Formats: sequence, structure tokens, C-alpha cells
Amino acid sequence: MKLDTKYKWFVTGAAGFIASHICDFLIKNNQEVIAIDNFLTGLQSNIDYLKDQAAKYPQSKFTFVNANICDTDKMIELSNGCDKIIHQAALGSVPRSILEPINSHENNVNGFISILEAARANKIQRIVYASSSSVYGDSPTLPKIEQNTGKVLSPYAATKAINEVYADAYSSAYNMEIIGLRYFNVFGPRQNPEGAYAAVIPRWIGELLTGEAPTINGDGTTSRDFCFVDNAVQANILASITDNSKAYGEVFNVACEQQTSLTELYDYITKSLSNIKKEFKTPKAKYVDFRKGDIKHSLANVAKAKNLLNYSPKVLVNEGIERTVLSFFK
Repeated sequence: MKLDTKYKWFVTGAAGFIASHICDFLIKNNQEVIAIDNFLTGLQSNIDYLKDQAAKYPQSKFTFVNANICDTDKMIELSNGCDKIIHQAALGSVPRSILEPINSHENNVNGFISILEAARANKIQRIVYASSSSVYGDSPTLPKIEQNTGKVLSPYAATKAINEVYADAYSSAYNMEIIGLRYFNVFGPRQNPEGAYAAVIPRWIGELLTGEAPTINGDGTTSRDFCFVDNAVQANILASITDNSKAYGEVFNVACEQQTSLTELYDYITKSLSNIKKEFKTPKAKYVDFRKGDIKHSLANVAKAKNLLNYSPKVLVNEGIERTVLSFFK
């Protein structure tokens, strides 16, 4: 996928995992990017990487500003003159939100309204924002279809559900083109393996490389629709440039339509490590209690994204795991 038209983009959460990959794509397509982050969870190394990339693509323009998305006046100032907004900044993690619900609300909900207000003030029509599969809550139906959600099970899920309501309200009240993307367990290179709230795939890889036996929550049958980051980038770009008015004001699942259990995931990772590091020996995983606020199974239907955005996942789980594991050796 390539961009033939040059736009000025405003990308929040640029020091984070998914947004840094979006910025990388935009730089390689000679776009102008205003990137925002306050390093609450993002990494300086991602910004350093993007600056290095921008130096390789002189027709692009990359500007990074350390700023808080909750500072509405600053967001209005920085996004002035931009054509598109991709909003990825958030305080992630279900467990963190259970421990820090106010913090989650302030960053995820107040921050989102701040970005909506910046877009409204600067007459920026198109906003693409990150939602989450967590909004499906306790709905037992598989695969997940956008119109069928359940009762949310964590403050994090609540913040994402609230954002979808606000997006719908702003779309209606101000005639804005706002598109939400419900991510399903996005993973890939440069995802932070450190910290108490690290995502499962980078955490396990990091632990295995240091000889530590990873922990599996539950009995290993818990399943997810793991989605390689390139697919999420594709969805964001397609949503940002589509001229299909039927997509405006909608939310879309972003996933691969593959259901993988934690036990299967562990096998994929250890096999990839064994292929790269011949001396690698697979330790026996430690099983602990199921994690509060998590859903048992998750699997997406992406027909809506395929039909209205022309989305098609290009990298499936096995290949994505291999590429992610390989990135730890570079």
C-alpha cells in the first residue's frame, strides 16, 4: 500500500507501539507528520527511530512535540493546518485500569475529547481513533460483530466504549468524519517487553530469552485474535483516506479472524525461538489464576472493514510471530 497524495498528519501517542509504526509508514510515504507524546507509556527509542527514518526520506517531514493530549489549547495549536488526525494515545492495560480508574478516564476519555475539540476548532474533517475489542465485554457471541457488544468488564473497556459514544455524537453534531478501529491484540516489533503491564507476546519473548519461564493466566485455553501490527497500520491508513461515506461515523474490527489459544501462542513463540537459536530449550510455563477483567475468548469478524474500507489482513499469526521474534535479535 502506498500514498500518492501528500497530507499533513497529526498523530498522537507517537512514542507508543502502534502509532510509531503508523508514523514509520507515513515517513516512508513522504508525508508530513506532527507527532505527539508525553512518554507516560511511550518510549524515547521509538522517537529516535522515527527521526532516523525521516533522515532517510528527505521528502518527508517529521516533527515531534512532547505534549499532553489533555491540554486542549496545545492540541489546537499543534494540529492547526493538519489534514488528518490519527489518535492512538491512551493509557492501556485492563489490570492498570482496575488499579487506576481515574487515571485511565482522564487520559483515555478527557484526552479523546481534547483531540475532538482540536479537530473541531481547526476544521479537520477526518479523525481515525483507536478503540478496543474490550468493548465487547461479556458478550459470549463469536465471532465478534460490531453491532453486538456486551457489558464491559473493566474501566479500560469503559473508556473505549465512552469514546465510541463521543465519536458518534461529534460525527452527528458537527458533521465530522470520525472512524473508530477496534483493535484485537495487536503485536509486532518494537512492542515494549518491560514492565508490569507489558503485552503478552513481547513479555514472553523477553522472559524466554533470559531463561525465565513465562506465566500463563488460566489453564491456557483462553484465546485471542492476535493481529500483527502491519495490519493495524493498513486499517488506519485506509480509514484515513477512504472516500466511502458509509464508513464515516462507524467502528470497525481490526484483526485476522484467527483464534489462537495461549497454549498455542506459547508453542508458536518457542518454536520460532528454536529456529533462530538452536541451543534454545523450552521451559515449562507457569500457570496461575485467570486475570480479573479479562474475557475468556475473542475472535473477530472483519467483514465490515473488508466491505467498507477494503481492509485485508496481510500478515497472519504464524508469520507475525516469526517476524516479532526475529526483531529481538536485531
